[in-house]
Amino acid sequence: MRGINQIKTAALLGLLSGLLVLAGYYLIGNEQGLYLGLAFAAFTSFSSWYYSDRAALMAYQAQPLAREQAPELYDLVASLSAKAEIPMPKLFFVPTKSPNAFATGRDPEHATIAVTQGIVDLLSQEELAGVIAHELTHVRNRDTLTQAVAGTIAGAITFLGRILTFGALYYPATRDDRRGGNPLAVLFLIILAPLAAAIIQMAISRTREYAADLGAAQITGNPQALAHALEKLEEIGKQIPMNGNPAMSPLLIINPLSGEGLQSLFRTHPPTAERIRRLLEIAKQQQEAATPVPA
Repeated sequence: MRGINQIKTAALLGLLSGLLVLAGYYLIGNEQGLYLGLAFAAFTSFSSWYYSDRAALMAYQAQPLAREQAPELYDLVASLSAKAEIPMPKLFFVPTKSPNAFATGRDPEHATIAVTQGIVDLLSQEELAGVIAHELTHVRNRDTLTQAVAGTIAGAITFLGRILTFGALYYPATRDDRRGGNPLAVLFLIILAPLAAAIIQMAISRTREYAADLGAAQITGNPQALAHALEKLEEIGKQIPMNGNPAMSPLLIINPLSGEGLQSLFRTHPPTAERIRRLLEIAKQQQEAATPVPA
């Protein structure tokens, strides 16, 4: 299952990069646009690889957390990091009552986990351990880098669409006869490409969340605790939303979006009820495996 998810993620990232190259072509109208798209894709990938952690921490106004401020939390993260077999990440604190958490960083050696005041106050120690283990799984699987690259490329596609919107409004005449102001090309870059990029970005996030929930269950051995945590976060998170850059929302452990049908396409996370169902199924399997077979 893990290998399948990685293949899906790589394919979705490839689609995003392809959209960016195609957007560059439609923007310029010739082969130079392809080179622009390739250069833009390379630049955005590198910048997100190197600066993603700073951007995420700034977006939520996260502050460094010293061990003296939260020794129990430090000990918990250190213990879970050892079980996950990765270096202990840096810890940051987000001064908001909204209960949430996220991980960021380009690799396990440069990782950061941020927790809000709300989540520390809301959850029990076992539930908080499940959340931390979920974020550590993201770090171990390098999901933090994948999500950062996806978000940056999606943002670049939207940016190119805005450039073309401006050009269509003020400079409707094109310099390249081959493009010729093709209305389908304009429609693609202004509306369809950013929309497709957003949906692909959400699909990447959803794929990685299920894997991180499974990893948390394996690290803690207590999937029920994470299920209970998600239930609380879903309820309180709707009442106290997490403010910040929407492009960073896939990093959060939970980001509920009300609505069904078409609106569900833009959820950055899988339905919480489905995540809870899967975790409880894992707990049931663990219990059955631990039950002695009668002679």
